[in-house]
Parts: sequence; C-alpha cells; structure tokens
Amino acid sequence: MSAVVTGAPAPVPEKKLEKKPIKFSNLLLGAGLNMFEVTTLGQPLEVVKTTMAAHRGDGFGTALSRVWNRGGVLGFYQGLIPWAWIEASTKGAVLLFVASEAEYYARAAGASEFGGGIIGGVTGGVAQAYATMGFCTCMKTVEITKHKMTASGQKAPGTWATFMDIYRREGIRGINKGVNAVAIRQMTNWGSRFGLSRLAEQGIRRATGKEHGEKLSAAEKILASAVGGGLSAWNQPIEVIRVEMQSKKDDPNRPKKMTVGNTFRYIYETNGVRGLYRGVAPRIGLGIWQTVCMVAMGDMAKTYVEKLTGETVTAKH
Repeated sequence: MSAVVTGAPAPVPEKKLEKKPIKFSNLLLGAGLNMFEVTTLGQPLEVVKTTMAAHRGDGFGTALSRVWNRGGVLGFYQGLIPWAWIEASTKGAVLLFVASEAEYYARAAGASEFGGGIIGGVTGGVAQAYATMGFCTCMKTVEITKHKMTASGQKAPGTWATFMDIYRREGIRGINKGVNAVAIRQMTNWGSRFGLSRLAEQGIRRATGKEHGEKLSAAEKILASAVGGGLSAWNQPIEVIRVEMQSKKDDPNRPKKMTVGNTFRYIYETNGVRGLYRGVAPRIGLGIWQTVCMVAMGDMAKTYVEKLTGETVTAKH
C-alpha cells in the first residue's frame, strides 16, 4: 500500500512594497487647497493666534481690537503676501515628497502601515520646517508683531525692506529664528493629527456600525479630521514659544539669545501656565478650517486638477 504524499500549500506571495510616485497633479492639489485655506479664514485666524501668543495679557476680544486698530480688515491679513502664500504653496509639496519617501523606507525596514505613516508624517513635518516654514513663519510673525513707526512720523518699512534689514544684521539665522520650535511643532502636529484622527475615525465607525471598512460620509470624515486637528492643539506651548522667539516686540527682560528652553522659562515666569496656552482657541479654529478645506473641498478640487493635468490624483489631502 503506497502512502499518499500531499504537498504543502503554496505560500501566499507578499504584496510588493512600491514607492508612491510624486505627481505634478498631487503637488498642484496640495498647493491649491493650502492657498485657498490661508487666503480665506486661515490668515485672519493665524494673525489673531499670533497676536494673543505675543501679547499674552490679551483676551480674544482685546486681540481682535488690537488687530483692527493696526489696519482694519487688512490688519487681519498682515503677512499674507508674500510669506503666507510662499509657505502655503510650498509646504504641501515638501510634506508630500518627504513623507512619501520616509514612509517607503520605514515600511521597507519592517514598520507597519500605521507606524510607517506616522514616521512619514513626522519626517515630512520636520522637513517642512527647515525647508520653507522656518523663514515664512518668522517673517509672518515679524509683520504681525513689529511696532509701526507711523506714530512718530516715520514711514513704516515694507515687508521686503524688513526682510533685508534682518538678513543684513543677522543673516540666515535671523530670518530663520525660531525654526527649531517650528520643527518641534510640525513634528508633533503631524504625529498627533494622524493618530488622533484615526482614533476619532474608529469611534465614529463603532457608533455608526461601519466597523468593517464601509465608506465614511464626507461629514463623518470632516468630523474625524476636525477632532484630530482640534485635539492636536495640546502642543500650543511650543507655538507660543515659537511666536515669542520670532516676535519683534520690545521687552528688555527677554533673554538676549533665545532658545526653546530659556524662552519656555521666560514665558512661564512672566505669564504662568495660562500664558503658555494663549491663542489656543483661534488655533483650534484654524485646525478645523484647514480640515474643512482639505476634506470637504478636496474631492471637488481633485476633479478639477485631474481635468487640468490629465493625471489621476493619488495624494490624500
């Protein structure tokens, strides 16, 4: 009697890890959505947030009055042109390229999809800070916080004159002041937004019975991302530190050579814990508005960009 030999089942081939292509359509979509966001409500919320962080004795109403007195409606758009526009049109491209590369190499090294996504987001956020956001946020803050000279009869310097004056006096370091704080903020922003949005999404799936991968509605996507964006304001102290390091307000008590550490001590000693969270309300509003723009308007913008470029948009904005 011969024995029946059965072969072992063939192994299931692993899905090959592929590097995502960097498409012009992806970059155009990211830049377009960011430009719309910052030109509408984004910059006014940024101005109020920065004003409250720089003048930590101000409440929300006082900050609004301060901005209005500085230039009326246009006061809420200080720093928009060119700095906010430069930042908005470039940071998406930097994030997409670096995050995609970092995620690919993390996954190739054995990281999970979730872990690779966080590593990609954190790396992309740091790259944003050092590539474009450092000098853009610095110049926006200078524009928002510098004292106008018109009261003494002098003509206020324009934005490029201010930029060149800082560059002549302090060089690259001067126009990138506070860049380390920006990097910490972006790193923690993207890490926490990614994780918290996923947690919120899981909660929505449980509440709506969509735990088996069913598609979320636009409203549910916005809610999950808004929760993630709003809760990620936990790192507001680093944002206040960033503003203080970049601010041009006059205060002889400030440290001469400001670092993240001694700026934290200065704010805490002068304004306490509440000072470290000044501007958190408009920042939460800013995070929600960014989410609405990227999620709610993303599909419409995606269709337009695909028609314009003839490419299929693959980025998730």
